[in-house]
Amino acid sequence: MTTAHRVRLTAGAVAVALSSLSALLLSPASAGADGKIPLGGGAGIVVNGDTYCTLTAIGADNTGALIGFTSAHCGGPGAQVASEERPDDGVIGTMVAGNDNLDYAVIRFDPAKVAPVSNYKGFVIDGIGPDPVFGQVACKLGRTTGYSCGVTWGPGQDPGTIVNQVCGQPGDSGAPVTVNNKLVGMIHGAFSEDLPTCVVKFIPLHTPAVTMSINAILGDIAAKNRPGTGFVPTPDVVGPA
Repeated sequence: MTTAHRVRLTAGAVAVALSSLSALLLSPASAGADGKIPLGGGAGIVVNGDTYCTLTAIGADNTGALIGFTSAHCGGPGAQVASEERPDDGVIGTMVAGNDNLDYAVIRFDPAKVAPVSNYKGFVIDGIGPDPVFGQVACKLGRTTGYSCGVTWGPGQDPGTIVNQVCGQPGDSGAPVTVNNKLVGMIHGAFSEDLPTCVVKFIPLHTPAVTMSINAILGDIAAKNRPGTGFVPTPDVVGPA
């Protein structure tokens, strides 16, 4: 604050300001006021203490359990999940199901430790969308490469895959892929090793990413009645997490 912008505060004004600040800090709506970790699609997670991946999305299944997803190659059932941003908080979730062919893992989070958000650092997930088609712009948020967008090329070679011109590197596995803020999939890996996996300087010459369709994943979960059946992402809220 510059000298020109300083104002004189009376004792009464100070008291009112302190009272307002105290109320804000004690409000349940304040970020971190209850000690819970805000988690949403795009958040960095640590699996079994040494594997860094990205949370796809968080929400509730048809039992009311707090559920999230990431890639199966990050870990399998029984693997322990922690927050990358707050590792000292310890284990906040456990992988309870997965499918190596569709490369998804289901995480059951502890609602006493995790506050689910739909808007994580400006990346909004507002429901589930259909598989994108050629030409549609898809976007992703990964813990390694952050935010990037690119066109959709179409279905991949393997069942349940989609090819999008988004950027991905190790650690982005599981990163949410959206179209118009609707979740359509998660990052699986690079389409080819012949090109870089991300933008090189200002030239977007990189291999596309292979995305696992969230609809294929949720269909497999429902067919096997696994945890995560009936998954609905945490509803959209106003303001960034």
